[in-house]
Amino acid sequence: MRLTRLYVDGPLASGDLLQLPATAAAHVARVLRARDGDPVVLFNGDGREYESRIETVRGTRVAVAIGAARTVDRESPVALTLMQCLPRGDRMDWIVQKATELGVTRIVPLVSRRSVVKITAGQADAKTAHWRAIAVAACEQSGRNRMPTIDAPRSLDEHLGAIGSAGTRLVFDPDAVPYAADVAWEHATAPIAIDFAVGPEGGFDPRELDGLRIAGFRGVRLGPRVLRTETAAIAALVWLQTRFGDLRDAGPAGPAARDPR
Repeated sequence: MRLTRLYVDGPLASGDLLQLPATAAAHVARVLRARDGDPVVLFNGDGREYESRIETVRGTRVAVAIGAARTVDRESPVALTLMQCLPRGDRMDWIVQKATELGVTRIVPLVSRRSVVKITAGQADAKTAHWRAIAVAACEQSGRNRMPTIDAPRSLDEHLGAIGSAGTRLVFDPDAVPYAADVAWEHATAPIAIDFAVGPEGGFDPRELDGLRIAGFRGVRLGPRVLRTETAAIAALVWLQTRFGDLRDAGPAGPAARDPR
């Protein structure tokens, strides 16, 4: 039987008795219908997980006995930052969920000149908290013990003005040359960090592409077809993880042999 995994926003110590927060407790009691003695795994984002058990379930109050800690590393050897222009509807929720499952390190939600979605300063905090909750649920499901960073939305120009100078940078553009499969990398081994930018519906405008290139981003095509923004984000992440990350086959040329950490 698959163990229930729960994220706890706070310190965890083996041997302690923890009262689960109200939302998590209600989920465990009402949705999962957990009982006294059921096993559960707790994690708080520090890279460890705690093999624990439910001590008591009383209505929607749930107490958990925290068990032994163990360090389990399920993170990519490459730090992957997705710079995602905000799509319409709830597509950003889907992108955050799938990118978290695929091992993204950081997501930077962006507003560009062709973005249909505009977020006010008053909405930014609520949106960011919502996306972080989606990332928490995706970590619980996928087995990750470290949370990806979800930035507050900002303009593309603002982000480029604050970006550092280290790492490999890509912008996925259907009009770029060459294709992703043909990119000649200057790295003898996998990059330690990759920032990759995905435009909104309609793509980046020419001035934005110029700004990205000035900031060191290399244009790359994801094949001969034009992809939706949410498809491009996940396709790019899968390609990067397959080429440099932990979706490659294990062995002499696999992740363990060329882990740059």
